Amino acid sequence: MKIAVIDYGMGNLRSVSKAIEHVAPQARVLVTADPAAVAAADRVVFPGQGAMPDCMREMDARGLQPAVRKAAASVPFLGICIGLQMLFESSEEGETPGLGILRGRVKRFRRDAMRDAQGARLKVPHMGWNQVHQASSHPMWSGIEDGSRFYFVHSYYADAAPGLASACCDYGARFTCAVARDNIFAVQFHPEKSQVAGLRLLANFLAWKP
Repeated sequence: MKIAVIDYGMGNLRSVSKAIEHVAPQARVLVTADPAAVAAADRVVFPGQGAMPDCMREMDARGLQPAVRKAAASVPFLGICIGLQMLFESSEEGETPGLGILRGRVKRFRRDAMRDAQGARLKVPHMGWNQVHQASSHPMWSGIEDGSRFYFVHSYYADAAPGLASACCDYGARFTCAVARDNIFAVQFHPEKSQVAGLRLLANFLAWKP
């Protein structure tokens, strides 16, 4: 099995690739900025960290957009963090157009509204461990208990169109933290930093047959 981890210069790619190698030592994991290598992969991981305008610019500078679109339409495809946000139509971060593969808009947490149930102010970015509440049954959640905790680092979230949400998280308000459609599964949290639950999610991705 060939797994491409897309390198557009904006992600913690080593931790992603090492986590995948850990759960699938028999697989060939390639961190690559080569569109041809992405197009030839059996599965594709689309990670990312940083600002969405920079991510979109760097992806386009490497000529990766056609390969990303082809992969998102044809093979098991996992988006992580900004890799989830870039799949949507647009983002409030710099009023940036996204890939438009999924319907919805990426929005910023409203600082003045970020309070917990006791009224205490919550920090933005949302950083640390939080519970993930599964919104629908999906093979990617196999063996992962509903309410498991995953690691988040983000100031923006996807306001996804109805029917896309596969999981939600509460941080001041409930927001979509995982989406699913056909061969695409994408998460706002970082499975590669989420210990047992995160490794199980990555293992499920490698076994998933959409």
